[in-house]
Amino acid sequence: MSSPIYLTEDIRRIERDAGETTPPLMDRAGTAAAELAARLATGKDVLVLAGPGNNGGDARIAAERLRERFFRVTVATRPDEVPHAKWGLVIDGLFGIGLARDIEGEHARLVDHANGQHCPVLALDIPSGLHSDTGRVLGRAVRATHTITFIGLKPGLLTLEGPDHCGEITVADLGLPTQKASAWVASPELFAGALKRRALNYHKGLAGTLGIVGGASAMTGAALLAGRAALKLGAGRVRVGLLDPIAVDPVMPELMLAHADELLGADMDAMVIGPGLGQGERAETLLGAALSSELPCVLDADALNLIAENADLRHACARRGAETIVTPHPAEAGRLLAETTVAVQADRVKAARMLAENLNAHVVLKGAGSILVARDRHWFVNRTGNPGMASAGMGDVLSGMLGALLAQRYTGETALVLATHLHGAAGDALAREGVGPIGMTASELIDSARRIWNTWL
Repeated sequence: MSSPIYLTEDIRRIERDAGETTPPLMDRAGTAAAELAARLATGKDVLVLAGPGNNGGDARIAAERLRERFFRVTVATRPDEVPHAKWGLVIDGLFGIGLARDIEGEHARLVDHANGQHCPVLALDIPSGLHSDTGRVLGRAVRATHTITFIGLKPGLLTLEGPDHCGEITVADLGLPTQKASAWVASPELFAGALKRRALNYHKGLAGTLGIVGGASAMTGAALLAGRAALKLGAGRVRVGLLDPIAVDPVMPELMLAHADELLGADMDAMVIGPGLGQGERAETLLGAALSSELPCVLDADALNLIAENADLRHACARRGAETIVTPHPAEAGRLLAETTVAVQADRVKAARMLAENLNAHVVLKGAGSILVARDRHWFVNRTGNPGMASAGMGDVLSGMLGALLAQRYTGETALVLATHLHGAAGDALAREGVGPIGMTASELIDSARRIWNTWL
């Protein structure tokens, strides 16, 4: 079952709606934290760093519960209250989801102390210094080995700097019923009913024809990678229109290669445009033709850069009735929003939602904890993937996977979530097998994705 995600404002609403509970929510949070802490501690000496707010209250209750289990607990609010000891566990209860300023002074020194320990570090709700909604580090942040988060997941745990600071996440719902979520963790279970299992009486026409436009001089490989990924993810036929054409792909001769100009008049069910497209006048003309079509379309790489520079192309994208998926990395998103990359990364959820609205498109804002926003404004955070995927061609493979699902007549939202999650899961599988993270290639990812996709169907 996929996990709900809550913004800070929604957590506050849930807490207000719960009213007075027996036992109180703070008591429930502290008790849940103590139960996990008792399992994590490698010794009987536990240091609890308690801040001034509700997070500190949770920490103090956890300390009381641990003492009841005969742990030797030190509660510290200032650096001079921390004795020299070999700790079996540090509990971070300095700041929770309400933090909106940089951590400085004595609290910064406590964060540094926690980060210097060689024992498990358990953060309560969210590591202190991590912004709950964005994953930004506010000055400095605790690097926890474990985080117990209350009521539900927060976006900041899952995107940007969050995954490097939260460690293993445990959700304690505090006995509250599941509430309406702000968003969801991307997973195949969300769309299990939409997966298309093939009948025995099946032919390639039913699997759709995908067209891919790109591959300018010295960038042919980008379009070919997208085509190979699409074919291995089930598209019945894949036509690759190259600006700098070659006769055949020697690795996958099943791909039908043509001049890019010829492709736009061909019979297709979906299109990918952008991998290796370039940004010249010819590329702009091809993109304009693609946007004017009624085909479901994936816009990637140079297609996004062209749209960022050309208001007419942006308007053409926003007017499209057919499904459109855009796949920017943070720098491309910045260009599309006329913002800096830093501004995009400062609030990835906000940036992705703005792109979906401005372009009337489904959006995957790539990066650690990719943000997925559907045209109807539903949004998701994808937790699969690893640093080994920071290599050339990975985005081209994702665009081909997205296009393959569109060609097989999956909806844009379904394709967005399934392909992005699968793309990361394929990279994770390779890393577990020792094929990475260092040295993992986009070509290797394709076969891994095919294996996993077949286990989902």
